[in-house]
Order: sequence, then C-alpha cells, then structure tokens
Amino acid sequence: MVTLLPDREPATAQAWLAAHPTIAIVARDRGGGYGEAAAKALPHAVQVADRWHLMENASRAFLEAVRKSMRQIRTVVGATTIDPKLLAAERLQYEGYLRREETNAAILALSKNGIPIKQIVRQTGHSRKLVRQVVRGERHDVFRTRQSSLDLHLPWLDEQWASGCRNGAELWRRLKGRGFRGSLRVISERATRRRRAERADTQNLQRIPSARTIARLMIIGRDLLTKAETVTVAAIEAGVPTLVEAGEIIAEFHLMIRRETEAGLMTWIERARASLVASFASGVARDEAAVRAAITLPWSNGQTEGQITRLKLVRRQMYGRGKLDLLQARLIGAE
Repeated sequence: MVTLLPDREPATAQAWLAAHPTIAIVARDRGGGYGEAAAKALPHAVQVADRWHLMENASRAFLEAVRKSMRQIRTVVGATTIDPKLLAAERLQYEGYLRREETNAAILALSKNGIPIKQIVRQTGHSRKLVRQVVRGERHDVFRTRQSSLDLHLPWLDEQWASGCRNGAELWRRLKGRGFRGSLRVISERATRRRRAERADTQNLQRIPSARTIARLMIIGRDLLTKAETVTVAAIEAGVPTLVEAGEIIAEFHLMIRRETEAGLMTWIERARASLVASFASGVARDEAAVRAAITLPWSNGQTEGQITRLKLVRRQMYGRGKLDLLQARLIGAE
C-alpha cells in the first residue's frame, strides 16, 4: 500500500494520479468517475476494469431482467400443470450423468493432446479443481438405475393413473391379471408416493418464487433442481423466451472472462443491446477498452480489495474513531 486518500471523490483521485505520472496500469472498479479521473490525469495509462466487478455486474443485470419479467413469470407459472412423463426424477438424474460424462470426455481429449491444465481451464471454463480431478482419474461417475419388479409395467401403470385409476388395491388387481407376481404392498406404496409428490409439487407451484430465486434456478444445472423447481424453470423458458436469451447472453459474457477471449466482445455487445440486459451492454460499450484489458491482462483489483478489508478491520478495532493520520500510521507505518 502506498497511501490513503481522504475521500472517494474522483477529483481527489485525479489529483493524486496526476502527481504520479510514471503509473502505467490503473486497475479500478466500474465506477465511471474513477475512469474519467484516470483518463484526465494519466491519458497514457492502460485502464483495467476489475473482473470480479464485471461478473458481479453481469449477474446483477440478469437479476434486474428477471425482476422486469415478473409479471409474465407469474402468468406462465400460475398456469403450469405437472407432466409426470416429462419430469421423472431418474430421467433428470440420467441427463445430468450424461452431461458430466461429456465434460469428462472433452477434458480428457484436450489432455491427451498435450494441453496443460491451465489452458484446459481457460478453454472449457471449468474450475481448476474439476479439470485436475478428471485428468488424474479421480472423478468417477456411475449411474445406477433402481431395479424394481414394476419396471416392465410402468408404462401401463402410468396410463391407468392418467385415466383416473389411483387406488392401490384396484391397480394391483388389474396388474395381477397381466401376470404381475408382486405383492399389494409394492403397488400401494408406489401409489402413495406418487400422490404425495403431486400434492407437494402442486402446492410448491402455487407459490411464485422471488426474482432472486428464479435467477438462481435458471443458471444452475437442471439436474440439481427439485421436481417443482424443474417445472417452474421449464414453464419460464417456454413462456418468457426473452429472459432465456438474456440468461444465455450473460453466461456468454462470463465465459469470455473465464476463457480470457475478447475476440467476440463487439458481437456480444450488439446482441446484448437488443435484449433485456441492454443497459449493462451499454455500460460495457462505454468502457470497452478497460473491459478488453480486464479479459486479456492479468491485473485486477484483488490487492486493493484486500487492503480495503484490512482497513475496515482496523477501523472496527478502534470502534470507528480512527482518523486519516492514525489509519495511515497503522496500515502503512509512521513516517
């Protein structure tokens, strides 16, 4: 740390920067005032927008898009009914297993071509921990289906259930006539579980989640959702396509930062300006040079944020009564 400034005003930052003309890199947050101050004081310096703030701003833009769409979301979710054929829990688990297997295969293929782990992380956007586990053979994923004496009869049972026959004893009697050798208990327990699941999911669907919850549900893996959450997300995706597009745009922006590829930034800005996240796209366009530098250069606000956390800790230890000279002495050292 070099110094503490007395306030957060851009003019104060501009004066300090002008007194240090040898500075070549200015890493900053997304505040427009600091960008202008740096440009006036050090026109030759390269400004770098902080990556964490960029990703946080992008996520916040998607949350705002969800909030703008809440009226449409309430309409489509309120009219949603459950399709049990579409939402079998085991099928969702199997789809998640296939996605994980596809990820493993892609990472292993890159590794066999001699690409180092760091480069694989950039290309795929996956975490270093996950890539290392796959490369070292530490990530084993086995999908096991539950074996049941009812497996051969499930399509017929679903037809009977859909036609209105939902009594376990009656279903058992009809199934015995088709050659089923299992006990009444097997059928009764299955009928009870299905009734409870449909009742619980219907109750959950009647409660519209908050905008923050919907934003979270739309960006996490579908195989991590409950049945009711899956129904909700499927309804939103079918009824509010503009929100789906906004989610894809934000995910693409996050991926550009993770993979450190800025070649498609202008194309992304043009697409985003015609979507629900147009305001965020306009901000990125105004700060395009700093955003490109954030994607391609290693500099960030990490050191500054760490010092700010340290400063807050020191102030709390002094019950907020430390003035600038005392804080400077404690954090930097007395002259």
